[in-house]
Amino acid sequence: MGFLVVVFGVVFAVHYYLYRRLIRSTTLPGRARRALTGGLIVLLGLLLVALVGSRVSSSWVVHVLAWPGFIWVAVMFYLTLICLVLEIPRLILNRRFKGDPVKEAPPPKVIPATVGSTFGPKKIEIEVEDVVEPPERPDRRLFINRAAAVAAGVGAGTIVGFGLKSGLGAPVIEKVRISLPDFAGGMRVALVSDIHLGPLTGIGHTERIVELINTLKADFVAIVGDLVDGPVSELGPLAAPLQHIRPQTYFVTGNHEYYLADGPEPWIDLLGGYGIKTLVNERVTIQGEHGNLTLAGVNDVTGDTVRHGPDLELALHGRPEGVPTILLAHQPVIGLEAAKAGVDLQLSGHTHGGQMVPFDRIVPLQQPVVRGLGKIGDMPIYVTRGAGFWGPPVRVGAPPEITLIELT
Repeated sequence: MGFLVVVFGVVFAVHYYLYRRLIRSTTLPGRARRALTGGLIVLLGLLLVALVGSRVSSSWVVHVLAWPGFIWVAVMFYLTLICLVLEIPRLILNRRFKGDPVKEAPPPKVIPATVGSTFGPKKIEIEVEDVVEPPERPDRRLFINRAAAVAAGVGAGTIVGFGLKSGLGAPVIEKVRISLPDFAGGMRVALVSDIHLGPLTGIGHTERIVELINTLKADFVAIVGDLVDGPVSELGPLAAPLQHIRPQTYFVTGNHEYYLADGPEPWIDLLGGYGIKTLVNERVTIQGEHGNLTLAGVNDVTGDTVRHGPDLELALHGRPEGVPTILLAHQPVIGLEAAKAGVDLQLSGHTHGGQMVPFDRIVPLQQPVVRGLGKIGDMPIYVTRGAGFWGPPVRVGAPPEITLIELT
C-alpha cells in the first residue's frame, strides 16, 4: 500500500510540474489555458486506467483506453526529462530578459526664442526634451517559455515515435559465441525472455516470435521468465502459437508470473500441454553430438513471497562432474550465488536492457548486468533485452531481442 501511495504521489507531482511548465507559464488566463488543463487531466485519467484498470478488469473498453494511457506514460517521462534539462537555460534567459531595457533620455535641446518684455523684444534659449516611446515587443518571458515547451513537445514526440516503432517491431536476432570449459561445442541455444503477453499484445506478437525462433534452428530453446501479464483465462489464446516451437523448449518463471492471483501454476500446466517443460528448481541433461550439458532452472526470486522462491542448491544437486552447467534464471542477480556454486554460464532476462534510455543507467543499482554478455566473478552471463515490452509499448535504445547462442 505504501508503495502505491509513493507511485501515485510521484505521478501527480509530475503532472503538476508539467502543468506549470507547459500550460501555466505559456498561456494567459482564459479559454486556452482551461482547455489545455482539461486535456492534461484527461491524460492523467488514461494513465490511471492503464496502470490500474488493466490489472483489475479484462473489459475491452479498459484495453482500448490502456493504449493511449501507456503511450502517455512514455511521452510524460520524456517531456519531464527534457523540461528539466531546459530549466537552466530557461531561467538564465528569463533573468537576462526580465524586462525591456530602459533607454536613457537624450540631453535636452536648446532652441532660440524671442519673447516680449517691458523693455521690448528679448532673445532667450528654451530647453526642449524629446519624448522617448518604448518599442512595442511581445513579452519575452512568455516567448521563452513557449519556445521551451515547443522544444520539449517536439523532442518527446520524436523520441516516443521512434520508440513505438522499435517496441512494436520485430525482435532483433543477436548472435553470440560463448566458450564453455570441458565442452567440445557444436550446440546452439535460442534464448528469449520477457515476451509479456498482455492487453497491448495480440496473437501476432507470439506468432512472430515463434516464427523467428524456428528459423534459428537451435538445438533447444530457453524462455527465461515474464511470459505473461495476465491469467490463463484471459490470455491463454495468445500463448497458443508457442506449441509450434520446434526445438525442445524449457521455461523458468519470472517475477510477473507471481503477480497473478492464481500464481504461475496454471501457466506451467498450459505450457506442459504444449510440450514446454518448466524447470522448477531442477535440472535436466541436454545430449549433443559432441558432448552433454547440464541445464538447470530456478524459480524467480519473487517466488519467495509465496514460499516458492529459487533454490539453487536443489537445482544443482547431483549434477555430474565434468559436464558444463548452464543455469536459467530470470533475474541476473541470481548470478551472485550461481558464480560461487560453480555454474559455467547463466542465461537471464528481466532488465529489458533498460527499455527506455536512461533507465539503463538505473538498472545497475539492482542487477549486476543490464544487457549482453558480461561476467560475474569468473562466470559468464548473458542477459537478453527481451522480446516484448512492459508498460509503454516503447523501446528507446534497447530494441527487442531474440538471441542465438553458439556454445563452443
